[in-house]
Amino acid sequence: MPRRALVFITLLVLALHWLVLQGVPLHWDHPAPPSGQVFSTRSIAAPAPPPIPPAPAKAAQAAPPVAAPAKPRPRPQPPAGPTTALPVAAPAAAPPSEDGPGAGADVLADAAPAAPAQESGASNSDAAALASDEAAPDGATTAAALASSPEAAIPAPPPTEAVSGVDITPPGAGTGAQPSTTSPPVRLPPPTRLAFDVSGQAKKFTYIARAELLWQHDGNRYQARQELSAFLVGSRSQSSTGLVTAQGLQPERFADRSRNEQAAHFDYAKGRIVFSANTPEAPASPGAQDRLSVFIQLGALLAADPGRFVPGTQLTLTTVSARSADRWTFTVEGPETLELPAGPTQALKLQRLPRKDYDQKAELWVAPALGYLPVRIRITQANGDFADLQLRSSSAP
Repeated sequence: MPRRALVFITLLVLALHWLVLQGVPLHWDHPAPPSGQVFSTRSIAAPAPPPIPPAPAKAAQAAPPVAAPAKPRPRPQPPAGPTTALPVAAPAAAPPSEDGPGAGADVLADAAPAAPAQESGASNSDAAALASDEAAPDGATTAAALASSPEAAIPAPPPTEAVSGVDITPPGAGTGAQPSTTSPPVRLPPPTRLAFDVSGQAKKFTYIARAELLWQHDGNRYQARQELSAFLVGSRSQSSTGLVTAQGLQPERFADRSRNEQAAHFDYAKGRIVFSANTPEAPASPGAQDRLSVFIQLGALLAADPGRFVPGTQLTLTTVSARSADRWTFTVEGPETLELPAGPTQALKLQRLPRKDYDQKAELWVAPALGYLPVRIRITQANGDFADLQLRSSSAP
């Protein structure tokens, strides 16, 4: 009996496996089929997928909602009053010139101190002044408001002493000594024509030439012209024209011509010197001279007060070429007796030494007998080239 039951169970298990393998649904999985049918099969078509809508050109991103800012609590407003002006800072003083103390003293000015700032609270008198200003037609300020203004009480600056633009330093003065900038007297020489013999060197070539200096003035205007000409070297001329003032010469135009002409124009109304070479402008400071008038001006200073200019005295003044301006310092060397083509001549020597590279050395001898006009001029360039002019004759123009 147990054996039969085991066989039956075995067969039943095998039958169930076969049904599962054949895919027959079981009754506990599905409802009972209709009568007369054990099982049936059918094919069911899968439904077509819904159409995919086309993607938009650019999906618009919804901006996140922004919370409305909280309204700030109103702050108490200060009482209305006159507007307070900020103090204006005084301009910085110009740096000292390269020539040492006192070289730029003629262009410096003392700046007035700035007015202190007012407090935010307005006094009764200020409010009355403001009310009168608003009531005035076209914004005009009444005299009472101006009188109560603190700026109206600022005194006018004291008058400054006139300067000549030439710094005179006596011998033996220390490095920090302040030179005299007061206007010294001048005495111009009479109109004269000076002829010179010239010897020189240009680019290692030695030459001999002739030169002439023509000096003319009528007490109001002056004209100076110097021309040098040499065989195989060519010619070069310099001219200076301007006014005669109580301080001496005041150039208006300086021209330097060799192959072409370059000029410096002195515009005193605008306080500038303009160069035809389109180089940077220079200030037209008082007493400025050009490279030709400077020799006449130095002689006029010496002629007016010879005892003041003892050996060792230094004279510094602005000297203008056709391209730039610089401060030149001449040192009085002392009296000498020169053997010139015109004969033995008593003269006083002044010398200008170079201060930097490419500066030229200038030596000047002026003769008291000719109103301190130059009787010898020697210019030496940085490369060794030089021109030595020695007086041959002098006459009326």
